[in-house]
Amino acid sequence: MLSAPPSLHRPPGVTALACLFAFGTLASGLSLVSLLNPGGPLEPMWRLNPRAHEAFSRMGVWAPLLLGTVCLACAASAYGFFTGRRWGYRLGVTLLFLNLTGDLVNAALGIEPRVVIGVPVVAVFLWYLSSRKVKGFFASAKPEETQG
Repeated sequence: MLSAPPSLHRPPGVTALACLFAFGTLASGLSLVSLLNPGGPLEPMWRLNPRAHEAFSRMGVWAPLLLGTVCLACAASAYGFFTGRRWGYRLGVTLLFLNLTGDLVNAALGIEPRVVIGVPVVAVFLWYLSSRKVKGFFASAKPEETQG
């Protein structure tokens, strides 16, 4: 018996979070390309957040490695959320917890006080992901779906 594709049962919030992770893929990927091509056509994007550009510049070779890792993790999480994979759920929750931790540390240390705005937003995302409906969506994945 054929089951309905995950998109037919995917809660709208899961789709929204998948899109958020897809946006994270795009943002981190563009940042990576910009760091690898200083003075290139993407350089003006750093006007949006010059502090981030400065911080990444000080990191040296670690900045592209970090951004590449973030880009791949966001892409995998977006795919996992779109397709209802259990590993995608775990990865997405982990990424959100890491983001929450980073925001709390940056705000507490006064590095970037504005990030405190993201704390309640991420907390709401995590609360939503802990709901029975969302957990049920990801738990309904067939074992062979969780392999790939």
